[in-house]
Amino acid sequence: MTKYGVIVGSIRKNSFSQTLANGLVAGLPKDAEVTFIEIANLPLYNQDYDADSPAEYTRFREQVAAQDAIIFATPEHNRSVPAALKNALDVASRPWGENIWAGKPALVASQSLSGISGALANHILRQSLTFLDMPTMQQPEVYIANSSELLGETGEVANASTAEFLKSVTQEFVTFTNKFVK
Repeated sequence: MTKYGVIVGSIRKNSFSQTLANGLVAGLPKDAEVTFIEIANLPLYNQDYDADSPAEYTRFREQVAAQDAIIFATPEHNRSVPAALKNALDVASRPWGENIWAGKPALVASQSLSGISGALANHILRQSLTFLDMPTMQQPEVYIANSSELLGETGEVANASTAEFLKSVTQEFVTFTNKFVK
């Protein structure tokens, strides 16, 4: 059984990114173990905490370490990733030399209310994941534009063809993950 961690870049209740994540998880095998890993409660990363980390850091690092693969679903904030998501990346990659992310296959999916579909956030996140030594699935790419129409705020994907697309992406991610997880 493969363990999939899901990180939602938006910390807003009923976010479109949460719905995007739910749509991706729907395509995972029935025996997959899925853990949504919360990032909203993480204090801002501070190198001063490396010697004595806050309990939230320790708990988060343990949750990430327990996963075989990670699914990221993110909005775009000011042409980049949300601050909470960047903070989560930093927390689990520090102290220097203790990068918890390394070697975990990753799927990146972005969404936006506009037609730009979070493309910049998607690629900025991919750059960080490259540095963090996470093999990241390259194809198919997931950019969801007009998320209020396609995803909705109910927690379930509102558009049937979008839901099918997300399930097919996740099935590709399972195949990708199996190349790295034994």
